[in-house]
Amino acid sequence: MLNRRDFLALSGASPLLAQLKPPKPAPELTIILNSGEHLLLSRFRGKVVVLEFLLTTCPHCATCSAIMQKLYDELGDKFQPLGTAINPNSMTEARMLVPAYINQLGLKFPVGYTPREQAYAWLEAQSSSGPIYFPQVVFIDKKGIIRHYFPGGDEFFRNEEANMRRLILELSAENSTRIPAKSGGKKS
Repeated sequence: MLNRRDFLALSGASPLLAQLKPPKPAPELTIILNSGEHLLLSRFRGKVVVLEFLLTTCPHCATCSAIMQKLYDELGDKFQPLGTAINPNSMTEARMLVPAYINQLGLKFPVGYTPREQAYAWLEAQSSSGPIYFPQVVFIDKKGIIRHYFPGGDEFFRNEEANMRRLILELSAENSTRIPAKSGGKKS
């Protein structure tokens, strides 16, 4: 079976790499849950957060979300997974498809939706400069600092469960008073 990276290489496509360059403070982000609640990213300060920007129709996003749920079941309070859909057709589409996405994958962590323009601004990406491949996964430390960013198609996804587990454990083990070194961020 062809993985994302091999598909991109064979198709001649290259993912648009957003300008997000860790480490840097995570800007506020609002995730709208189907209940209508507006969930603020800042609510989770003090926890390691793994944030997935996803498309509800993307099989790679579903795989990533399922891995996040598996790790959440295993690691529990070591991190907080969050998902936000930014389906390309409309916010109405995202809002309608999120409940089925959650149910199909048995997700127990918050998954909602964010307007595409806001998500692109958060990722420091320009929708006019080419496609963005999904999922987009961001690791945020306890102090609210973006430490790692992985765009769809990144090498990270070749072994995403092991890579995700390693980063969650590393970030959760850090003393919350530690200031990350400039070289701590990963950008491919």
